[in-house]
Amino acid sequence: MKITEYIKETRAEMAHVSWPSRKQAISYAAAVIIVSVLTALFLSVFDYIFNRLLTLFV
Repeated sequence: MKITEYIKETRAEMAHVSWPSRKQAISYAAAVIIVSVLTALFLSVFDYIFNRLLTLFV
């Protein structure tokens, strides 16, 4: 396939994509950030607990 055909087909497919609104994109990004921070905190707490337990046994 030629590169020009590929680009034309890609542009045609991109026209069919249902893009989120700006408000939706911001809320989805905020949700990802919040979940990431909560996961980091959760893992940090367990890391701290396991570190303390390991120092008790060693």
